[in-house]
Amino acid sequence: MDNETRQSAARSPEPETDRTLLTVAEVAAMVRVSKMTIYRLAHAGELPSVRVGRSIRIPTHAVETLRAVQQS
Repeated sequence: MDNETRQSAARSPEPETDRTLLTVAEVAAMVRVSKMTIYRLAHAGELPSVRVGRSIRIPTHAVETLRAVQQS
């Protein structure tokens, strides 16, 4: 990465809507279920998730899929 690209990246953080991973609490609030429900879905493999240290993060595409299933 050249110096200009680094400076540009440092000056303009990604907007929150462009994040690719969300916390369990954020996902629970978005789909209006409890955090425990999100944890259960993730641990059962029904909701794709990524472990970051001891935390679980949910990809945004998985949340969009979960919302679509909820609405149908």
